[in-house]
Amino acid sequence: MPKVSKETATRGGDQGPVVDHSDDIGGYTVNFVTFRHDIDATLLLKGLPEDKCQCPHWGYVLKGRVSYRVGDGEEVFLAGDAFYLPPGHIPIGNEPGSEIMQFSPAEELRRVTDTIMKNMQPTQDG
Repeated sequence: MPKVSKETATRGGDQGPVVDHSDDIGGYTVNFVTFRHDIDATLLLKGLPEDKCQCPHWGYVLKGRVSYRVGDGEEVFLAGDAFYLPPGHIPIGNEPGSEIMQFSPAEELRRVTDTIMKNMQPTQDG
């Protein structure tokens, strides 16, 4: 049976504000993410439908605190919380040093990641 851990993941790496280790299993991407800085991803999602992440995620907070805008409200998840994020959310903050593990449909996540990387390019070029 396929499996992945933070140590065996073959993709991702040091992205500056985050360290991401990921791999695909059965049509899903498993991410192990460590946040180095407090990040509001609002601007990074520009260009996606409604300028929001349209990929659902199931996950677990290993350490720290993460916050998302969902609909008209805010969802806060703390260490030890399992979570589900429906399409139409925005990551709006996290405690530096927070760590999460999440499962996402691979193709949907790829579209979101491509947009984020494109939107990060001007900051990396300047």
